[in-house]
Amino acid sequence: MLTGYSIAILGGDARQLEVIRRLIELDATLHLIGFDQLDHGFTGAKQEALDDVDPKELDAMILPVPGTNLQGEIDTIFSNQSIQLTKEWLEQTPEHCLLFTGITNNYLTNLTQETNRTLIPLFDRNDVAIYNSIPTVEGTIMMAIQHTDFTIHSSTIFVLGLGRVGMSVARTFASLGAKVKVGARKSEDLARIHEMSLESFSIKDLKQHTHDCDILINTIPAQVVTAAVIQNMPNRTLIIDLASKPGGTDFRYAEKRGIKALLAPGLPGIVAPKTAGSILANVITQVLIEEIGERGNE
Repeated sequence: MLTGYSIAILGGDARQLEVIRRLIELDATLHLIGFDQLDHGFTGAKQEALDDVDPKELDAMILPVPGTNLQGEIDTIFSNQSIQLTKEWLEQTPEHCLLFTGITNNYLTNLTQETNRTLIPLFDRNDVAIYNSIPTVEGTIMMAIQHTDFTIHSSTIFVLGLGRVGMSVARTFASLGAKVKVGARKSEDLARIHEMSLESFSIKDLKQHTHDCDILINTIPAQVVTAAVIQNMPNRTLIIDLASKPGGTDFRYAEKRGIKALLAPGLPGIVAPKTAGSILANVITQVLIEEIGERGNE
């Protein structure tokens, strides 16, 4: 239980609603910041502005999956209020205050280092990334069906990157009957692709392979789908870029070539916010309960 534990939830999307529900079940004291336009309230949680919350009382803060932008601003779909996380505000929190985010950036990393607060980027954890790959794959299948006039079965599909998402994407599309080719940089990843009975190639040779590509799915957060790569693609090719913004595709050149290219980060929050929120809630509550236990043993 989290009785007596004070937590601020700052902005976010529908995924945060599942986190809120789970924390209420565990009897935490919740401060909801950036939820004033939410259609329904939560019994046991207080909707407030950031200035109305006493940071000295907080044991933890939960940011949206994207965290902040490079100016420290936090997005929320449930309010028109501006939420800004500053050094002056954060350093008023207790030293044990944990700060959860999905991903981090230079602003957020530097801010927590300067204030000596513990930052927990949830998407850096293998368990979160692997669980999250399930709704990501389902969303990718949905986009592939919506934006093509041919079946996945028998299509030639390129997957770039064999990370936690790339592996799930490649395996699932292969199980749907597609001819899947996977590009990677590391020799051990190329060996794993071979072990999975899929065709492998080195990313540096990508442009030599895309002449027969029906769908290209990128998971690499670097510019790998360049103009030279796109130039060699058939006009029918669909590009689905799952990498975090700005993605790994030259979208300008793709549009010029008449090739449909879709940037689709954060698919779990779009196609399955309840499941994606439950994944976050499970990990956050696990970390909080473990942290309480450690503090109690000090």
